[in-house]
Amino acid sequence: MTTQPPPPSLRTGKICYIEIPALDIAGSAEFYERAFGWHIRQRGDGATAFDDTTGQVSGAWVLGRPPAAQPGLMVYIMVADAAAAVEGVVAAGGEIVEPIPQHGTEVIATFRDPAGNVFGIYQDPGLATAEAEAQAQAEAKTEAAPGA
Repeated sequence: MTTQPPPPSLRTGKICYIEIPALDIAGSAEFYERAFGWHIRQRGDGATAFDDTTGQVSGAWVLGRPPAAQPGLMVYIMVADAAAAVEGVVAAGGEIVEPIPQHGTEVIATFRDPAGNVFGIYQDPGLATAEAEAQAQAEAKTEAAPGA
């Protein structure tokens, strides 16, 4: 059973919406859904939009803009396992620009999506543990539910 994340926090100054240049909106939507598990939806105006896995950031793909092919403003996507995320990016049709460095304190990589946009992958040091604990709690809750 997939649960929806809680509604986003509303705060002045929060980054809340991203427009990502695309060559093929359906293809870009499929890439981010496969690589990162983003929720894809149709907005009321018919545009294809997304919500990240937390439900805190949403956005849409837009045609007619050049891709962000050279890092200027750099957006990183948080993951529990950077190596798995790199494999997911490649399997979904992306390209690794900078692989995970062999030495260093931060585990990061950069990739190019099918439209040519460059994004980063950031492995949060405590995220794997937090996600495993949340999954165990959800499973325990399901097993304790009446009729489970």
